[in-house]
Amino acid sequence: MDALALSALNGLSYSLLLFLLASGLTLIFSLLGVLNFAHGSFYMLGAYLAWQSSQWFGFWGGLVIAPLGLALLGTAFEVGVLRPLRARGHLPELLATFALGIVQVEVVRLLWGNGSVPYAIPHALQGSLLTLGGVDFPVYRGFVMAMALAALAVAWLLLWRTRAGLIVQAALTHAPMVQALGHDVRAVQTGVFAAGAALAGLAGAVGGPLLITEPDMAAQMGALLFAVIIIGGLGSLRGAMLGALLVGEVQTLAVAVNGSIADVLARLGWQTPAAWPARDGLLASLLHLDLARAAPLLPYLLLVVVMVLRPQGLTRRFALREPS
Repeated sequence: MDALALSALNGLSYSLLLFLLASGLTLIFSLLGVLNFAHGSFYMLGAYLAWQSSQWFGFWGGLVIAPLGLALLGTAFEVGVLRPLRARGHLPELLATFALGIVQVEVVRLLWGNGSVPYAIPHALQGSLLTLGGVDFPVYRGFVMAMALAALAVAWLLLWRTRAGLIVQAALTHAPMVQALGHDVRAVQTGVFAAGAALAGLAGAVGGPLLITEPDMAAQMGALLFAVIIIGGLGSLRGAMLGALLVGEVQTLAVAVNGSIADVLARLGWQTPAAWPARDGLLASLLHLDLARAAPLLPYLLLVVVMVLRPQGLTRRFALREPS
C-alpha cells in the first residue's frame, strides 16, 4: 500500500507539471481561438534557457529568466506574426505556430546540439521529502508540485479577483463589447499569449531537471499536452487540470504496476473469460501486455476512449469568438 501511495504522489507531481504547461495553452486557446502548436517547443526552450542561465546566475536565476524570456518571445510573435494573420482566420495562425515550433527546435539543435544537457537538480533541493515503504519521495518533486500550485493560485487570483482578470474573461466571449467599452482587446490578446508562453517557460525550467532536457522533449511533451487538453475539454482550465491528473496518474501507476491488464483485473476480483484468448489472439495479446511497457501508449488510448464517448471532452468548453 505504501508503494502505491508513493506512486500516486509521483503521479500527482507529474500531473501538476502537465497542468502548469497545459494551463498556458488553454488560456491562449480560450482567448485567441488557435491551438498553439509551438507550445511544446516553448516548454523545451524554457528548459534550455533555464539551464544556460543557471550556468551564470544559478538555478534560481534560471527559474526567473526562462519565463521572462518566453514571455518576450511570445509577445514578439503575437504582435509580429499572429496579429497580422488574425483577420485571415485560425488556420494561418495555426500554421504559423507550427512553423515557429519547428524553427525553435532547429535553433536549439544548432546552439546546444542533438544530445541532452546536464540540467541537474540543485543541491538545495536534493534529498528525501518523506519515505514510504522504504522508498524516498524526492524533495524536488515536492518543489515541482509547490510551483505548479503557486502558479495556479496566482492565475486564479489574477483572473477572478482583479479588474484586469475581469476584462480578460469578458474578452473571451464578448470581445466587441469589451472593445466598445474602451479596452484594447489586442493588448489583452498579446498579454494572454505572453502569459501562456511564460507558463510554458516556467514548466520547462522546473521540469528540465526532473525529466531529460533535450530537443526531442518538445515533440514528446507537445503530443502529450494535446492529449491532456482534449481529454479535459478544449478551453477549460478545470478540464486541463482533470486531464492532467488522469494522464499523469495513469502513466505513473502503469509504470509502477508489476504485471499485465489481466493481472490487474484478477487482483480486482474480475477473471477474464477463458474463451477470450482462444477466440481472439489480438485481445489475448492486449490483456497480457505488460503495463510498464505500454505506459507511453495509455494516454492516447484514453484520448480515443474519451473522444468516442464524449467528443467535447470531460468538461464543458468555452464558446469561441469568430475572428474579427
